[in-house]
Amino acid sequence: MKKDIPIHKVEQLAIAIVPRAEEEEDLWDTFILNFRAEPIQNVLINSRGYGEVNGEKVKTTVLRHFFDEIGGEEAHLIEPIQVKLFGLTNEYWVSFTYEDYMYDKKYVFVQGSISLENFTQIPLLNRKGVMIR
Repeated sequence: MKKDIPIHKVEQLAIAIVPRAEEEEDLWDTFILNFRAEPIQNVLINSRGYGEVNGEKVKTTVLRHFFDEIGGEEAHLIEPIQVKLFGLTNEYWVSFTYEDYMYDKKYVFVQGSISLENFTQIPLLNRKGVMIR
């Protein structure tokens, strides 16, 4: 029965988008951050962008990334992201296994949220960027 299935909330995990070095202003990097002391396994991340540009609906290609394991208290590079995509909603759907249970969570950077006004210090990276926990 559905009521017998335990629902565990995703905690101690985040997605961060941070700028690269100044000479590469058009590309930023997207990271997954595992704040747990233990590793997570079988990490699958789907990323996509969608929204409207000049009145037309736009969708990016769905990219899929798989990592066997992301260590405890570790940041792992997912993919680069072009600055021109910040005008879209950018979504990262993360699934992973921890202690024999499968978790998943969707992280959504809404249109315009990836900006200098929303910068914060990103733990594990020691850089400034935008992060969703």
